[in-house]
Formats: sequence, C-alpha cells, structure tokens
Amino acid sequence: MASAPLILTLVLDDVSQAFFNRARQQWFPERLNFIGAHVTMFHHLPGEQVAAIQQLLATVCAAQAPCPVTVNAVRSLGRGVAYGLRAPEVELLRMRLASHWRDVLTAQDRQAWRPHVTVQNKVSPAEARGLLMHVSESFTPFAATATGLALWWYRGGPWESACVMPFSGDTRVSER
Repeated sequence: MASAPLILTLVLDDVSQAFFNRARQQWFPERLNFIGAHVTMFHHLPGEQVAAIQQLLATVCAAQAPCPVTVNAVRSLGRGVAYGLRAPEVELLRMRLASHWRDVLTAQDRQAWRPHVTVQNKVSPAEARGLLMHVSESFTPFAATATGLALWWYRGGPWESACVMPFSGDTRVSER
C-alpha cells in the first residue's frame, strides 16, 4: 500500500498567520474549511520518502534565516480570492528544493510557483468577484516574515502535521 502524500507549506509569523486565518474563517465556505490559512510550496511529495524529506528540510531550515515576505496583491482565483505574496528568498529556496526533488514532482509542482494565501475558494464566480472588489478597495500591501516550513500528511481530510521546522540560520555568523 502506498503511503499518503505530503504537502509542504511556508510558516509565517504569528501576526500574519492570525490575519489570514481570520480572513479564511470569515470568507471560506464553512463546510469545506477544515485547515488553516497556508502558503503551499509543494502539493504532493512522496510520503514513502518522509524520512529523507524531513532530513533535507532540517538541513535547509538550519541554514535559512527568517526572511521578508510582502503581501502585495489581492488575486482572483475565479471561484475564490487569495492574497498574493512576494518573497524572493523563499522563491529561491523553493527552486532549490524543486531541483532536488525534480524526479518525484507532480506536474502541478513543476509549474511556476505563484505564492499566495487562499482565503476564499469553491464559491460562485459572482460571490468571488464581490469579495475581490470588497477586499481590493481597502487593501494596502504589508510586510510579513517567513519563519519556517511545515510538512503535512494528506489523507483526504484535515491535514496531519508531520513536522514543523523553523528557519534558524543566523546570517550574522558569517560577519563574525
């Protein structure tokens, strides 16, 4: 029997995470909202390789310092709304991981990555357009911080945590 797939997400600072969780709680269809707001980096990693994946993530996160993220847009998903993110350091990290995992990535995970936090999905296009207009009227870009990575088991329902690894790299070490 094949192991359940794994999902890799970016961990954001507590204030930003709370903001996105409140928005998702308010606007995501209640019957479908059984996970918190998240930034998916990879949708489907092979669960049977969990130990190797965790080991690589531990190494990567130990070398990576927390880094800036700009919440820079409100984006239409057609049947939902997301906040778009700009995070150059995280984008480079994702490219390195994608290169390492290139032989096991699904077609979806091989596509260009457009980091975002979905706060509404699976509603009518009209409802999504209404929320997009509402949120866009008052939206101002804001700063967040990427603080780590979280690995999740996907077994068809709420995600189950496999591990959370903080970014603990200290960029000041090289300056000493």
